[in-house]
Amino acid sequence: MALEKGIAIQVREFIDAGRPSSRAQSIDDRRRGYIASTVLAGEQEKRVQVEDIELEGMTFRIVSPLNASGALPAVIYFHGGCFISGSFATHDHQLRQLAYHSGCRVIAVQYRLAPEHAFPAAHDDAEKGALIIHRHAPQLGIDVSRITLAGDSAGGHLALVTALRLKTTRAWQPAQLVLIYPMLDATASMKSYIDNGKDYIITEDTLLSGYEMYLSSTTLHHPEASPLWRKDFNGLPPVHILTAEYDPLRDEGEALYQRLLEQGVECTCQRYLGGIHGFFQLGGISPAAASAMRDIAWRVKSPGQ
Repeated sequence: MALEKGIAIQVREFIDAGRPSSRAQSIDDRRRGYIASTVLAGEQEKRVQVEDIELEGMTFRIVSPLNASGALPAVIYFHGGCFISGSFATHDHQLRQLAYHSGCRVIAVQYRLAPEHAFPAAHDDAEKGALIIHRHAPQLGIDVSRITLAGDSAGGHLALVTALRLKTTRAWQPAQLVLIYPMLDATASMKSYIDNGKDYIITEDTLLSGYEMYLSSTTLHHPEASPLWRKDFNGLPPVHILTAEYDPLRDEGEALYQRLLEQGVECTCQRYLGGIHGFFQLGGISPAAASAMRDIAWRVKSPGQ
């Protein structure tokens, strides 16, 4: 198979530059680089309202359709960044596009990052954020029966673990999960790490160095570090998983699909051909990103249908 044209150009430039390793960069440089990459996200969607608020000591970004009123379906979104980077700024384009195309309120959670804050800080913040949003649903204008938990990469991991925590505590249950190329196996045991781990910009080094900083005092086999291997998925709401053909995480996302089905969870999975890890944020150069956005928007608009 072949890479999408725009992505192929980026990959060629990466290889020609000698495949620079993320391990050679400082945390600050990695974070600045992530923000700089947003130039590939395409034009910023202006037909939405954006507001940053603080509730119970946590910061959220709320992106709503223009002139929205009443209780809308909602997406609680956890950004990616390998647990060490990412912010409202890195995902601004996707949050805006998702709100516009779906007609939902999209509420992003800012969670603490490693290495400043190691496990379980991000997990605890993700759960806390979901609980706060649910408690303040009337104030936020969201319909609690139509809440989707979603996220990309590390954010997909956090969406899954948050849903599992909510199930265990019986706090509340989202209508569905949307997991975009989620990080699921800190042991990196899948073959796609070998096939796709060196050449496709977000490399094995990028992903595993993030795990190493976040899980610095935690075994890689901890059930919240590598949730792929858990046996308590039964009782989760429906799940939709996106994977990318040239992603080191491709196989674990598709293995999660199989494990969810085996444990009685309604699940669908779609592999995007020609894509790499992070393609969802490359809307300016990737037709697959635009297609994925439209598909996710359709799913979150009417969860369960």
